Amino acid sequence: MSYHAEIAPAAQREFRHLPPEVVRKVDAAVLELEQTPRPHGCTKLEGSEDEYRVRVGDCRILYVIDDKAKLVTIARVRHRRDAYRKR
Repeated sequence: MSYHAEIAPAAQREFRHLPPEVVRKVDAAVLELEQTPRPHGCTKLEGSEDEYRVRVGDCRILYVIDDKAKLVTIARVRHRRDAYRKR
């Protein structure tokens, strides 16, 4: 049951500002989300039916799962202090 991962434009912009060593870890985590969209350690965000987060060091990957379309959409990739703030 493999899913397809899609990165939203806002997450792509945030991804470009990460340090190279963090980029490698986040990239590996995104590839893992394609195989297992709800890995051990992921957390469902309160107030939403299909939004989750996964920790990668000090960064958080916030994503949405569409089980019918087998799609994982990466919404944000931010440092933990900024991950939940509205812009």
